[in-house]
Amino acid sequence: MTSQADLLPLLRAQQSGRSLARPFYTDADVFEADLALIWYREWIFAAAAAEVPRAGCYVTLQLGRYPVVIVRGADGEVRAFHNSCRHRGSRICSRPSGQAAKLVCPYHQWTYETDGRLLWARDMGPDFDPARHGLKPVHCAVAAGMVFICLAHDAPDFSEVKAAADRYSAPHRLDELKVAHRSSIVENGNWKLVLENNRECYHCAGSHPALCRTFNDDPDLVGADDSLSSPAGAAHVNRCEAAGLPSRYLIGGNEQWRLVRIPFVGAAVSYTMDGRAAAPLIPGMPFANAGSLLFFHYPNTWNHFLSDHVLNFRVLPISATETEVTTTWLVHRDAVEGRDYDLTRLTEVWTATNDEDRRVVEENQIGISSPAYEPGPYSVKQESGVIQFVDWYVRTLTAGVAGPSALAAE
Repeated sequence: MTSQADLLPLLRAQQSGRSLARPFYTDADVFEADLALIWYREWIFAAAAAEVPRAGCYVTLQLGRYPVVIVRGADGEVRAFHNSCRHRGSRICSRPSGQAAKLVCPYHQWTYETDGRLLWARDMGPDFDPARHGLKPVHCAVAAGMVFICLAHDAPDFSEVKAAADRYSAPHRLDELKVAHRSSIVENGNWKLVLENNRECYHCAGSHPALCRTFNDDPDLVGADDSLSSPAGAAHVNRCEAAGLPSRYLIGGNEQWRLVRIPFVGAAVSYTMDGRAAAPLIPGMPFANAGSLLFFHYPNTWNHFLSDHVLNFRVLPISATETEVTTTWLVHRDAVEGRDYDLTRLTEVWTATNDEDRRVVEENQIGISSPAYEPGPYSVKQESGVIQFVDWYVRTLTAGVAGPSALAAE
């Protein structure tokens, strides 16, 4: 087991450009430190705003030890609350999603407005003040049609990433999209292995035959590069920018998030087996072959915004060696399944890719769990995105353990 006292020397021993030491992927105490110092402090992608399209619509999630409910209020605002009744703590909403005029605790029927106010509590006496017993709020913000939450008492500034993500995603009309499909799988691997696997395509040609029909695995497009070193990437960015689509590589100052638009392979316009569109063109997109707008935000999401649909990916840690990965497919609200799009055709590429990634991550976890494992070198050419993620993780956890001044002293 690794205590926080042991964690700082372990972090300082980490070499940039090499994979993490085994405890970072296997140790329950390191996992708890990840939760306390990253997951409970940073902005976390929770749900697509399209999952709560009307007043009273809600979704729930479990973030470490915290159950959370996200609900759209009568005023149209999306809010998040700790999913714990202010009476005796019972979870209020137990279903993954639903719709309710009010939020009612099933234990003793304490009733809350969708803005969190306590409306009714039976037989609590004349001195009871309902105003002091509303649901506890969780910081909540919507960016690029995605609901982010932060459990910290004081949330980090989210304005920069929100402004950038809203600007880049605006042509995709996120407020006009609906959920076509949603799937969740559990991968028997540490959450960092899931993120590392996403941040490189070194493995794609050998693991993802369906995805590689349309997704360009050129490392100059999909790593930590700005995509302009790829002639195809530069031409695509220039063409899209000229048409009013923000596309140029943009990364946050702390490298926690990034936006860039990249082209598909050849004439492909979507993630389908034949490369053709899977759904009707989203109104406002100037052309079908706009490629994919890639948006990641650490620690738990990567996303693809296409001309015909949008894909949101959410990662949630379960244990040191278990991670839930949820994928949501969004299409324009006017598109009708069976007439305008076929659900199997829309989802088959990433359904297969997710399962392939699950197997990759699980085999990686098994190998790392061996006492014979030792950190190996990353390919600077192929795995620059992994290097960037691991460096961000080490910096963030170090600052959490020792304080921000510890980074300045190194």
